Amino acid sequence: MRNRMISWLLFLTCLSGLTACIREEEYTNDPIGNFDQLWKIIDERYCFLDYKGIDWKKIGERKRKFIEPEMDDRDLFQVLSDMLYELQDGHVNLTSTDNQTHFDFWLDSPRNFSEATIESNYYLGQNYQQTAGFKYKILNDKVGYIYYEKFSEGIDNNDLDRVFSYFSNCKGLIIDVRQNSGGNATNSAKIASRFTEKKILTGYICHKTGPGHNDFSEPYAIYLEPAKGIRWQKKVAVLTNRHSYSATNDFVNHMRCLPNVTIVGDKTGGGSGMPFSSELPNGWTIRFSASPHFDKNMNHIEWGINPDVKVDINYKDEANGFDTIIEEARKLLK
Repeated sequence: MRNRMISWLLFLTCLSGLTACIREEEYTNDPIGNFDQLWKIIDERYCFLDYKGIDWKKIGERKRKFIEPEMDDRDLFQVLSDMLYELQDGHVNLTSTDNQTHFDFWLDSPRNFSEATIESNYYLGQNYQQTAGFKYKILNDKVGYIYYEKFSEGIDNNDLDRVFSYFSNCKGLIIDVRQNSGGNATNSAKIASRFTEKKILTGYICHKTGPGHNDFSEPYAIYLEPAKGIRWQKKVAVLTNRHSYSATNDFVNHMRCLPNVTIVGDKTGGGSGMPFSSELPNGWTIRFSASPHFDKNMNHIEWGINPDVKVDINYKDEANGFDTIIEEARKLLK
């Protein structure tokens, strides 16, 4: 298969085509009907209820007491939002015509990132390169630095060749995916495939096969395969924080399987469940995690991936214009 990065893409394409928008049985378009359908969608389709130890039946019984036949949309949205918050999942979003739920789990963690610092002359400054979402520069110690803000922007093989060619004389490479909340998982695999010389197992994925909380398919292996074009085989440091989420979590999971890669910073934010969507009778949409993703040892990565080297930003460093996490990575790449 031309430009084939990982052998499970066909599986994902078929799966998303069949189930990306799940059709449910009809419920009445009133507060009770909308509540009951949302509760049932999560009960039968959400993939982490048992893993997270969530008593969804008890939560539904408790929250249903707040539903009133004549309540307005604003109050209904609040009750449904409160119920979904119990899942503690950034991939779970209820969207109405004028509102959307969010679970901002990273707010309780150190930020471990400063845009002002990485944009200073000591790092990116004003004289940096930019290609397909990558901002990059060679630092003064011959270490390459890439800041990648999101995996949603399109990127092709020519873009990647251009980036890696630029760093050809560097002794090591830093890939900074802090504050990257995700995007397209295909892009995360496409980039990671530039760092391996052989096909390697990086994880597994399952999908729901029935309404039971543990009705899952057999695990399907996820492989990372070497891409055509320039492949980087020198040392790499991947920088992470709690806002490294979703497709970024996938990228980190791929990269940590490679022998020349070190993960530096804070634990990632997780978000390993492939999100699908459905619709309530009133037209509101619900997005939720439906297919769990595991690492190569069949461990869940929903709650995040620990770094190889744990580093928090020292605020004295930050006050002096230095990023502690970048500086630690530079030491590791010497």
